[in-house]
Amino acid sequence: MWGGRFDEPPDREFYRFQRSLGFDAALLPQEIAASRAWAAALDAAGILTSAESQAIRAALADIARAAQDDPAAVAASDAEDVHSFVESALIARLGELGAKLHTGRSRNEQVATDLRLYLRDAAREARAALAALLRSLVGLARCHESAVMPGLTHMQPAQPILFSHFALAHAEAFFRDAGRVADAARQADSCVLGSGALAGSAFPIDRAAIAKELAFTGITANSLDAVGDRDFAAAYLFALALVAAHLSRLAEDFILFASSAFGWLELPDAYSTGSSLMPQKKNPDCWELIRGKAGRVYAALFSLLTALKGLPSSYNRDLQEDKEPLFAAHHETLAMLRIAAGAVAATKVREDRMRAAAGPELLATEAADYLVRKGVPFRRAHEIAGQIVREAERAGKPWTQLPLDSLQRFSPLFSADLPASLTLEAALARRDVPGGTAPARVRQAIADAEARLAQLEAAA
Repeated sequence: MWGGRFDEPPDREFYRFQRSLGFDAALLPQEIAASRAWAAALDAAGILTSAESQAIRAALADIARAAQDDPAAVAASDAEDVHSFVESALIARLGELGAKLHTGRSRNEQVATDLRLYLRDAAREARAALAALLRSLVGLARCHESAVMPGLTHMQPAQPILFSHFALAHAEAFFRDAGRVADAARQADSCVLGSGALAGSAFPIDRAAIAKELAFTGITANSLDAVGDRDFAAAYLFALALVAAHLSRLAEDFILFASSAFGWLELPDAYSTGSSLMPQKKNPDCWELIRGKAGRVYAALFSLLTALKGLPSSYNRDLQEDKEPLFAAHHETLAMLRIAAGAVAATKVREDRMRAAAGPELLATEAADYLVRKGVPFRRAHEIAGQIVREAERAGKPWTQLPLDSLQRFSPLFSADLPASLTLEAALARRDVPGGTAPARVRQAIADAEARLAQLEAAA
């Protein structure tokens, strides 16, 4: 491919060191598609005849079929990369005609185009996997719409919430992830072909026509920038890193809530393992593995950012290091999402245990709010409620069991209507604001989430 300049062949160990076919063979479908578009562009520019272009395009389709039928043949090739593999296969079929395809084209722009095409397809897969997980979470919320649970802050009982509100909280994070994945795909949605090695093609190539054939919405604006730009890949990896973070948080909640200390969730057998020693164990291995594998996705992002740091303008061979972390993170995240979707859908919710755990301490804020409605400044009301809780702790009983006359020692504004404010249902109903945990608000939120999910599924 470039041997005319050199007197000696490359050192064999160096050749193996710098080869990328072992991983960039994953770009073969994209390389074939981009090469077919390039053949059509050379025809339109008068570099190839229509017959030559058709013969090249047919041979490229044949190479794609052969690789699909026998993937081992690609792996067995000693080609340097996927681009030289396709070119060698083309020349083997067409002779000198096959060697014409590279006219006016550089591997710098080929790999940038292939990677953009790959990312576009990868983002579609990721959005579909996110939609499947969201379907499980929203379905869980719908099935347990009215279940009450303790809401936690700092891992301490805080206020009562609906379990459906909890499930939708996780769903919101994954909806944001789907948006970030789509944004990364939009950043990749410009065609690089026609940029040459860095200065643009020397032939009258219709770049817009190439972009149209490859279903890009436009072309890159600057050839020097285009061949070295991997912002879209970094954006995708950042989106995947946040997916992994949100999966890890979901995993942590499910692990905790399924533990014997909580008992709010029951792990599905199909997504759990046992102990090789202790026969009673049911371990949340699917969630622990998801939590652990998040680090791999983070590492992929940092690997790419490190490769990009300090690169001079245009293409540099460092950019070969963009693919392995991107491919690995994509496949790892897809696997995590699919396992999480199945595990969520199969999880049993113990509504009785959650409600039993929603003790009187969750209603302390209701006492403060009661006084506020009587005209007491909130900071003073907060102090009074705290004093009541402390008194009850000293007495060794729930504060809601203190008699009215005891409460009135802290504030004479407490009256016989207080108990009606101190129920879980009353506390939930008062959170009647958009985004709150009031039952009516959560019912609407479930319906809204189902509508958003339908849109995501249609787009994916």
